[in-house]
Amino acid sequence: MLHFLPHPLTGVISLLLYVVNTLFWCIPIMLLAILKLPPVVRWQSWMSYLLDACAVAWISVNNLTTRLFTRIRWKVSGLEALSRKDWYLILANHQSWADILVLQNVFNRKIPFIKFFLKKELIYIPFLGMCWWALDFPFMKRYSKAFLQRNPHLKGKDIETTRRACDKFRFKPVTIMNFVEGTRFTVDKHQQQQSPYSHLLKPKAGGAAFVLGAMGEQLHKILDITIHYPTGIPNFWDYISGKVRDITVQINIIPITPELLGDYNDIQYRERFQQWINQLWQHKDSQLSKLKQGVKQ
Repeated sequence: MLHFLPHPLTGVISLLLYVVNTLFWCIPIMLLAILKLPPVVRWQSWMSYLLDACAVAWISVNNLTTRLFTRIRWKVSGLEALSRKDWYLILANHQSWADILVLQNVFNRKIPFIKFFLKKELIYIPFLGMCWWALDFPFMKRYSKAFLQRNPHLKGKDIETTRRACDKFRFKPVTIMNFVEGTRFTVDKHQQQQSPYSHLLKPKAGGAAFVLGAMGEQLHKILDITIHYPTGIPNFWDYISGKVRDITVQINIIPITPELLGDYNDIQYRERFQQWINQLWQHKDSQLSKLKQGVKQ
């Protein structure tokens, strides 16, 4: 609607609206978080519904800002079979900070509110950190192999933390999101990894396996998401300032079979799951190759 504005002005106005919207919804979210403190399961579950409703409204206003100030042509496939009453695990490729805004735009009010694992240090981000905590976003403390060798008593602590975090999601539908590559794709990272894929970094199976192991059969489906930017990978500023014109999102629904569930500490299950996710990533890489080839043609 306001597409005639120059990109720098569009970006400034959009960013201002994002900030004001975030600060506005921080107030009811923090008040509800305080009300949620009494350790009564039914009461906390009800408060969680109200908190998620605030988060959905927060995302809806952000999405309205995107529609007002950008001319993005969305090409989305696979939304038809989704429901807000199911439990989902999203596995997606990761190229930009804009990916999160893209997923929120595509899935808001289509599936349960998306929650994702965050580094423990992010809880200290002003306003957002406390909102993520109030909304039950899981905060993880990851340990390197070298650190675990020096502190063997902490081995398995990350799995235990994952289980405790996922316990909060047993009483109402939720969507857990995992960027399997662990970091954003860049050419330098791709070369450093010597990735066998043309358009992706190597997948890290542990996070997805931990969630599946912690939530077991409660999760209903995996949403395999492929995000493609036909005119090149944008940054956050490109997205909010209206420089992005086309975004493709392909959704592949995968049933969660007993073969995908297990204990990641078990060597046989770990090898089987890693093989499965490598095959999934190979298919995603082929999808991206076709999408990029279509752009060239």
